[in-house]
Amino acid sequence: MNNIAIIPARGGSKRIPRKNIKFFLGEPIITYSIQAALKSNLFNVVMVSTDDPEIARVAKECGAEVPFFRSKKNSNDFATLADTVKEVVNIYHEKKVQFDNICCILPTAPFLNPSSIIKSFEKFNTYDYDSMFPVLEFSYPIQRSLKFEKNYIEMTFKEHLNTRSQDLDKRYHDAGQYYWVKTKAFLKDQKFFLKKSGAIVISELEAQDIDTETDWQLAEIKYKMIHNDKQDNF
Repeated sequence: MNNIAIIPARGGSKRIPRKNIKFFLGEPIITYSIQAALKSNLFNVVMVSTDDPEIARVAKECGAEVPFFRSKKNSNDFATLADTVKEVVNIYHEKKVQFDNICCILPTAPFLNPSSIIKSFEKFNTYDYDSMFPVLEFSYPIQRSLKFEKNYIEMTFKEHLNTRSQDLDKRYHDAGQYYWVKTKAFLKDQKFFLKKSGAIVISELEAQDIDTETDWQLAEIKYKMIHNDKQDNF
């Protein structure tokens, strides 16, 4: 199969300036996503979509391709992930290069490893999904979540006030690492969450949201803890 890994990394991150190439334990954070894609050996092309020359330079040094720069239209705060991927696919189509599958890998996913990408791709093909991505189980049942109504706290789902946690169905959320999608299905609906979407469940040790400086510091602590444990087991 002809697969492409697209890593979107614009230069205008707001909450954490220069987030996509900020050093994470000694390496630009985008390095982890690029290396995971390359080491999986699943892709004909591993490319970074960026509007930023410095990010392009770092990406190339890490082994990715940057065959063209992202348009200004898709580099602002309102452009979606789907907009960026669509632009990349269309440019390749203009060059007479087509791909069966796309894997959109986020540039700030240092916990991502090649085995996760491989495992999800195998399931993606086995069950003939249109898209596939990793998910995490919510650590606490969302059916027992609370909300504020003016100055008072109350149950979001009042019917579960007395339901035991162990009797509630598990719920999951997007891990925010990568999205496999069939190119034809993506171009038709222009989104990653499709009618025939599948998922693999990963542990909370395999993912971390990094939206603030505090998140960043926690992610580094968590990463060192995991990898020190692995070394201790040898």
